Amino acid sequence: AALVLEQFRPLGNRNRVLLLFIRYANHLERTLNAGYNRHGVLAWLAAMLPVLLLAGGGFYLLCAISPVLGFVWNVLVLYLTMGFRHFSSYFSEISLALNDGQELEAKQALASWTNQPTAELSIGEVSRLAIEQGVVDSYRHVFGTMFWFVLLPGPTGAVLYRFTQLLAQKWGGRSADDLFGRFAGRAGEWLDWLPVRLTAASFAVMGDFEDAVYCWRSQARTWGNYATGILLASAAGALGVKLGDPLRQNYTINFRPELGVGDEADPQYLKSAVGLVWRTVLLWLFVILLISVVSLFG
Repeated sequence: AALVLEQFRPLGNRNRVLLLFIRYANHLERTLNAGYNRHGVLAWLAAMLPVLLLAGGGFYLLCAISPVLGFVWNVLVLYLTMGFRHFSSYFSEISLALNDGQELEAKQALASWTNQPTAELSIGEVSRLAIEQGVVDSYRHVFGTMFWFVLLPGPTGAVLYRFTQLLAQKWGGRSADDLFGRFAGRAGEWLDWLPVRLTAASFAVMGDFEDAVYCWRSQARTWGNYATGILLASAAGALGVKLGDPLRQNYTINFRPELGVGDEADPQYLKSAVGLVWRTVLLWLFVILLISVVSLFG
């Protein structure tokens, strides 16, 4: 229901709820950051506990009144924490621009999406970088959130995952010497461990299984971030396309390891990547349906 609602009225990545949480996180950092790890743990707890209590408490309170209200609360929270259209709209914009020969417009859309310089990229490099960003965003905004929503009661899992990842990007993505953000970064890694591997396995099932597994096992560790490497390597193998490889940015060569096997990326593979993500979403929804039916009938 949340996915259908988002198709008709997408919120995007900068919806008001997320912006409010980010402002709250900024306030906590200014107040509590004294440069020690324990202060980072305290700030993380102060940021997460109120939203978890609100999500879980609201669910149980509304369920006590009516199960329908509890269902509506779940849909609303998922709608606010997921973001399928956030990355699929960029995919569509870049794909249409490249197919129409509007290379500059495609580069501008990609730069807005990834916050990376794109002026020197070729069409193949634009396609490659768009596929990589789309795979990572599909996991962050859909599969990771879905996994924790199913695992924990009510909508607390979705809130826990989505907001933990926001704090991990904000506080944990700095230098290794930043003790304040260390716990936030590790919390994000802990929550990613299992759903990253399930998502990669799902890509393999819905694409070229042998190549996806081969690329996962042989190439994922060459990427700087192992979890991201798992996602990109398995997706590249499933699609039969080459990702990674050097990029021309800021008048230098950004050297990156090769991921995947098969053809060089081109605009047609953007459509294939969207198809892979959609098939994987449907697979997850089907599995969730089976689990729900088994749970309902005991």
